[in-house]
Amino acid sequence: MLFNSYDFLWFLPLVLGVYWLAQRRLWLQNVVLVVASYVFYAWWDVRFLGLIVAITAAGHLSGLAMERTERRTVRRLVCGACITGCLAVLGAFKYYDFFATEFSAAMQALGFGVCLPLWRVVLPVGISFYTFQVLSYAIDVYRRKSPVCHDAVAFAAFVSFFPQLVAGPIERATALLPQMQQTRQWRYADAVDGARQMLWGFVKKMLLADRCAVIVDTIYANPQADGTELCVAAVLFAFQIYGDFSGYSDIAIGSAKLFGIRLTQNFALPYFSRSVPEFWRRWHISLMTWFKDYVYIPLGGSRQGRPRQLRNLLIVFFISGLWHGANWTFLFWGLFQLIGYIPSLLRKQKPEQTPQVAQNSFLPSLKEALQMLGTFLFVCIGWVFFRAENLPTAFARLSAIFTDFGLHKPECGWYVFYPVIFVLCAEWLTRRHAHALAFKGNGLLRFRAVRWAVYYALILAVLYWGGQQTAFIYFQF
Repeated sequence: MLFNSYDFLWFLPLVLGVYWLAQRRLWLQNVVLVVASYVFYAWWDVRFLGLIVAITAAGHLSGLAMERTERRTVRRLVCGACITGCLAVLGAFKYYDFFATEFSAAMQALGFGVCLPLWRVVLPVGISFYTFQVLSYAIDVYRRKSPVCHDAVAFAAFVSFFPQLVAGPIERATALLPQMQQTRQWRYADAVDGARQMLWGFVKKMLLADRCAVIVDTIYANPQADGTELCVAAVLFAFQIYGDFSGYSDIAIGSAKLFGIRLTQNFALPYFSRSVPEFWRRWHISLMTWFKDYVYIPLGGSRQGRPRQLRNLLIVFFISGLWHGANWTFLFWGLFQLIGYIPSLLRKQKPEQTPQVAQNSFLPSLKEALQMLGTFLFVCIGWVFFRAENLPTAFARLSAIFTDFGLHKPECGWYVFYPVIFVLCAEWLTRRHAHALAFKGNGLLRFRAVRWAVYYALILAVLYWGGQQTAFIYFQF
C-alpha cells in the first residue's frame, strides 16, 4: 500500500479509530498495530507475509534464548545464528541472482561451462529495513544494551509498525520497543504536528519528487540527450530521490505521531551540508548510524590511526552500496563516497565540532555557500552512478556532461526547477525547526487563519500540480 494512494486515505483513519478506542488496553492496541501492519504489508503481496513473521519470530526467540544463559559462548552462538539466518534470507532474495550471474560469467570467461540456475524471485518490499531492525535487537540483547522483550505481540509491533515498515527509518529496539511496551495517550499537539509533517512529506513526494521523475526518466530514455540535458537530469534526480525518500520519512514520522509514537529523524537538510561527511550525517541517518554502531565502531572506528580508519570507512561504504542493491553501480557509488571523506581525514577538527551552517546569520557566508555547492556537485556525480542501469552508461553520461556541455535551454524548460526552488527556500527559512511546517507563533503565522491558508494552499498545489502517482524509490531496497 502506498502512502500516496486512495487506499491509504481510508486505511489510516480506520486504523486510528480502532487503535484509540482500545487505548486503555495496551495489549489490544498492539494487536491492532500488528494486524494493521500485516494488512498494510500483505496489500503489496500476501505471499511474503510469512517472511516477515518468520524473521520476527527468529529475533524474538533468539532474545529469549540469550536470556536463559549466562554463558558467553552460548549467547554468542545464539546471536550468531540469528544474524546468519537473517542475512541468509536477505542474501537469498536480494543478492543470489546477481552473484550467480557474475560467477557464471567469470567461469565461462575462464573456459569452464558452469552456469548456476537463477531464482528470478520478486524482492520482498522493505526486507532490508525490517531485517536490520531485528539484527539490531539481537546484537543489543547480546551486548546487554537492550532488555529482552517477553511480549511477543509488542515485539511484532516493533518489527512491523506499518508507517516505517517498508522504507524506514530503521528503528532500534532501545528506542521503539519500549514505546510498544508502555501506555500511549492521545495528545492533540502531537497529532496536529504529525499531520503537518505528513503534509510536508506529501509536498516533497508529489510536488517535487514525482514531477522531477517525469523529466529525469524522459531525458535518460533519450539516447541523443546532450550534456546540458544530462546535467539537468542529474540535478533533478538529486532532488527526486531527496523528495521521495525524505518525503516518505516525513509521512512515516508524522503518521507515527498520530499513534502517540516517536520515530527517529531520518533526514536533516542534507543538501545544506558543507562536506561529504556532514552530508552522510544528515542523509538516511538511521542507516548510517546503524552502520556506525554495528560495523564501523566494532572494526575499530578511528581509534587505530588513519590507515585503519580509511579501511573501516571503505568497508562501511562497500556494505552501504551493497545494501542498496545487487548491481555494480551501487557498489561503485558506495566506494565513490569514500573519495569525499579523504579531505576530512586530513583535518584535525572532529565532525561533532562542526557548527551549523549560517548559525548566527540569515544567509550563509561565501565560504559556506561554496562548500555547500561543491558538496552538492560531488553528491550529484554519485547519484549518476546510483541511477544508471550499468557502469558504462554512467560513465558515458558523465563524459557527455563534461565534454558535450553547450549551455542551452532544455526542452523541458526551466519551470521544472520551480518546485526545487520552493522546497529549498522553505527548508532554508525553517532550517532550525523540526520540519518546514513546524510553525512558531510569531509574525503572520501566529494567526490561525494565515496558517490554515498555507495548509490549504499546499494541499491544492499537491492535488493540482502533483506528478503522476509513483511508488517510493526506496521500496526496492
